[in-house]
Amino acid sequence: MSNNRLLTGRRVGFGLALPIAIACAFLALDRWRPPPVERAGRVSIRVLDSGDRLLRAFAAPPGVWRLPARPQDVDPLYLAMLTAYEDQRFTTHFGIDPLAVGRALGQWLRHGRVVSGASTLTMQAARLLEPHRRDLPGKLGEMLRALQLEHRYSKDEILGFYLTLAPYGGNLEGIRAAALAWFGKEPVRLTAAEAALLVVLPQAPSRLRPDRYPARARAARDKVLARMGQLGVLTPRQVEESREEPVPQRRRFLPFLAPHLAERLRAAQPDAPAARTFIDRNLQQTLETLAHRRQSALESASSIALLVVANRDRRVLAYVGASDFFDPRRAGQVDMTRAVRSPGSTLKPLVYGLGFDDLLIHPETLIEDAPTRFGDYSPSNFRHTYAGQVSVREALQQSLNIPAVAVLEQVGPARVATRLREVGLPLHWNAAHSRPGLPLVLGGVGMTLEELVTLYAGIASGGRIAPLRFSPADPIVAGRELLTTTACWYLNDILRGSPTPQNATPPGSAARPRFIAHKTGTSYGFRDAWALGFDADYTVGVWVGRPDGSPSPGHYGRNTAAPLLLRVFDLLPEPKTSPAPPPATVLRVVGREQLPERLRYFRTRPARETASAPPLGIGFPVAGTTVELPAQDGRLAELPLTATGGVRPLRWLVNGRPLSADPWRRNAFWPPDGEGLARITVLDQAGQAASAEVWISRAARE
Repeated sequence: MSNNRLLTGRRVGFGLALPIAIACAFLALDRWRPPPVERAGRVSIRVLDSGDRLLRAFAAPPGVWRLPARPQDVDPLYLAMLTAYEDQRFTTHFGIDPLAVGRALGQWLRHGRVVSGASTLTMQAARLLEPHRRDLPGKLGEMLRALQLEHRYSKDEILGFYLTLAPYGGNLEGIRAAALAWFGKEPVRLTAAEAALLVVLPQAPSRLRPDRYPARARAARDKVLARMGQLGVLTPRQVEESREEPVPQRRRFLPFLAPHLAERLRAAQPDAPAARTFIDRNLQQTLETLAHRRQSALESASSIALLVVANRDRRVLAYVGASDFFDPRRAGQVDMTRAVRSPGSTLKPLVYGLGFDDLLIHPETLIEDAPTRFGDYSPSNFRHTYAGQVSVREALQQSLNIPAVAVLEQVGPARVATRLREVGLPLHWNAAHSRPGLPLVLGGVGMTLEELVTLYAGIASGGRIAPLRFSPADPIVAGRELLTTTACWYLNDILRGSPTPQNATPPGSAARPRFIAHKTGTSYGFRDAWALGFDADYTVGVWVGRPDGSPSPGHYGRNTAAPLLLRVFDLLPEPKTSPAPPPATVLRVVGREQLPERLRYFRTRPARETASAPPLGIGFPVAGTTVELPAQDGRLAELPLTATGGVRPLRWLVNGRPLSADPWRRNAFWPPDGEGLARITVLDQAGQAASAEVWISRAARE
């Protein structure tokens, strides 16, 4: 009797010890070899709009489209159909479904072949995370991994693995990539027919691809629909209606919006799985379509770039780097918002604004628009006509060149360039010009669309220049003052009165017109057409031209870029901010006689009146002489150059080419490249020029 009790006790102890030992072995194995879930994290880099909607994705290695997905990202109907068709006891089993295993084993013994599988969604997730051969050892390993997944992760997390990694044909992985490619939409809203196709595709993604085998795909989809009707997931009417829905015949492209901005953010954050932007996807898509349509009116090599910015915090709401990304004739993959181009007349408001701040001018000040020579510089107007005496307001609204150059001469080109550099907008100079000159105000420098929009957003915001923000990761910067609020108010008031192009309709409606302050510009030779504009809430910049810099005759800012600018404003929400009231320092007058005497007329002063400047000359070499230079190692020695008189800084040119020399010294040295005639020229700040022609020869050896 006692022996029986002892034997029974040992059996009970063994029966208790065995599960404990198995559990301990499982836990030890789980710690030693945890389930590899890294593959679910290797997803496509995504660029998202302000509402976390996809703008563009980049393929994940090895070239697959794989977007992360969670159960809450998917239509509940799809989830119900998936679990009903693939794993009815998903929410209750522990990774392996004993009932399904028993049923599959019995069918295999009875029929001698596999009739139905026993793979749960957890087991399928394990196989997707760690692909393996479909044999008995592989299946056993898959079961162990399923147990590990259930031990470590929630049901929603396991379902997320499946939704991210399931194959849907070709290089599509995950339900989001599949829904976008086959139906052109995110899977958050699916029809029953769409959900049924997405349920069955992972079973045989290559054999059931609807773009290649539509009949097979339809038959498999209809099989799922029929099963859902039997299980009560769908009503008979839903099944019949869904069977009438066609299967997709082609694979769509994944979203491809703001591609240049996406490339830019990806380059700045190469390791970030997702980059968020302030882009409004609907507005972005509308403007890309608008730019693509407008390019048809241009030459085949022309392109369009657009930027839309919120003034308050400089958020970039739309970013069109080119009107056709895939057109090589238009260099579509070049981001023209960052290309350095001649800004034409778009810097005139800045020059006038500095003139307002210096109390040189007032909007009602009279200024002469007549042929004027500024030293050796003689600018002319766009159409080579002159308006005579006009107000500063009219001069800026009509974009007259002579008054703008006259104001810049007294404001100072170097000061304009310095002020822009101080606020983070350095001008781009040709290597041959080391210092800014009067042509600056007519486009004789380089700027980008991004920089010009930054400048105009600052004018719209009271004169403080702050960098544009492309992502929430970009901090809000207070910015630095370039102009006073008084000068900005004057500019806003003037530019709102700029004439509307004949081929454009003013934005807004007759009942509620939208007042836009805007300025156009055209670079020399019709290479660039610009339009910059702002209201209380938004700033918009438009560039039109050929990326290769070749001319587009007949296309200029007013007739090409301005109509597009006004159309963009029509597509923006109505401004919520009221126009700023005039600051207390604004001088508002009814008649010009109310202005102080010194502000009634602007006296044009050609650059450093030469009457008071010491005459400029060349002291050495003397014109008409022959200069013999010694030679060493086959090269002639440098020729010393000396200037007399003039107003520094000085610029030297030899045979028309600028010489690299200190502009504040009167001496320079030129290394001749051989014997012959040389023409030497020196220019000074007052606009004077002196030249001398000399013969260069090799000195005879003694």
